[in-house]
Amino acid sequence: MNIIIYTKTGCPWCVEVLEFLKDNGVKFEEREVLKNPEFMEELIQKSGQNKTPTLDIEGDILADTNAKAVEEFLKNKKII
Repeated sequence: MNIIIYTKTGCPWCVEVLEFLKDNGVKFEEREVLKNPEFMEELIQKSGQNKTPTLDIEGDILADTNAKAVEEFLKNKKII
């Protein structure tokens, strides 16, 4: 399972989602968009917006989200 999470430094919702993923043993790749313009462009192309946290789970985009929504999404996909 390939999970990418787009984050911004200082974003409290990003911290919350990252902690949730780590606490549940979900492997992911973090892409910080403020320090890397290529990741920002990728985020915009995939989701149509620039808000974080945004997850790309095998092509399914969960944009501008929070830990509760991520939990529900991952449960529905039977990832957790």
